[in-house]
Amino acid sequence: MAEALKRRIGPGLLTAYGVGVMVGAGIYVMVGAVAGAAGGWAPLAFLCAGLIAAPSALSYAELSTRIPEAAGEAAFVEQGLGLHWLAVAVGLGLALAGTVSAAAVLRGGTGYLLALVDLPFAAAVLGLGAVLTLIAALGVLESLAVAAVFTLVEVVGLVLVIWAGAQADPVAGWAAPGPVPLAGLGVATLLAFFAFIGFEDMVNMAEEVVRPARTLPIAILSALVITTLAYAGVSIAAVRAVPVAELAATDRPLALVWERGSGWDPRYLSLIAVAAALNGVLAQIVMASRVLFGLGRREARLGWFYRANPRLGTPVRATFLVGAAVIGAALALPLATLAGATSVLLLGVFALVNLSLIRLKRRAPAAPFRVPRAVPYAGLAAALGALGLSLAGAA
Repeated sequence: MAEALKRRIGPGLLTAYGVGVMVGAGIYVMVGAVAGAAGGWAPLAFLCAGLIAAPSALSYAELSTRIPEAAGEAAFVEQGLGLHWLAVAVGLGLALAGTVSAAAVLRGGTGYLLALVDLPFAAAVLGLGAVLTLIAALGVLESLAVAAVFTLVEVVGLVLVIWAGAQADPVAGWAAPGPVPLAGLGVATLLAFFAFIGFEDMVNMAEEVVRPARTLPIAILSALVITTLAYAGVSIAAVRAVPVAELAATDRPLALVWERGSGWDPRYLSLIAVAAALNGVLAQIVMASRVLFGLGRREARLGWFYRANPRLGTPVRATFLVGAAVIGAALALPLATLAGATSVLLLGVFALVNLSLIRLKRRAPAAPFRVPRAVPYAGLAAALGALGLSLAGAA
């Protein structure tokens, strides 16, 4: 077996991957849950989530040029903090977060699919999960090419939702949403943060990226900006067009916005939402398998994962294991539980990654791409604050 991944990814494809995994990771299925917690202030929750994510994204951009490896976060923590056991734990946590995230999106996307076709839920989850796992195993260029097509479809869908929301008659609470519900806003921000998951996945493609020191920062920052603008428009359109109670009660929130604003059959939007979900699941399977591949190189006890198929150039063993775990979790756990667990895991990882960059900057200030020293401190504070808020809410 070969032990090298193939460098085949440029900035355009990597940016599309990042946008696709972020958009596919939640906006089509999480708007209703966010609105249920924050009411008409749901757009503010998405803004707060974006502010939490932004400094960590900048830290990731610098670290990806310092240490361009698969299992990026594990490498960042090991070199920054010098703790091998913690680095392995971070890598395993990230693989778990990717698996749980993919399961949440697969479950949510299946809800849209079942509005179009009459299938048993379990059979739909199993079939979709198996096909996406196979695509992920066939090759990174093939996987990301499929993901790029899905990304184009889902972005068109978001533009249509924004247009439909602007056409709809404003609901009663739109002009005066009432005082900000601080507790609800905290919960909503944690849920909305789930929709920003994805930029951290991009660093785990470093060993398959052409010129990673240049490509990774451009792609990470471009994907975050594009996604934030899309989320702002969509969340405003949703609370403008549909009463909050209805958004919270449906498992197809954006299809409902489309129907209210355009008056057309919501099945078209449901089909786009299925594409978005498939994209999110595919991207997370690709990411989690690369994390396990990178961990296999760093930790002898995980060496079974450090194998790339000589013909396909992909970590087939890790891919099939992750795919099976995604299907199992999607069948076993509800969407809100999966989304909340993913957010908590990643906030902990973000805190450690920002702390690692603080330490690395002190020891070696020079880097191919640098952010101001204040950025990782801001990322650390934002991640710890959001993590504390989420744990307090769970208690």
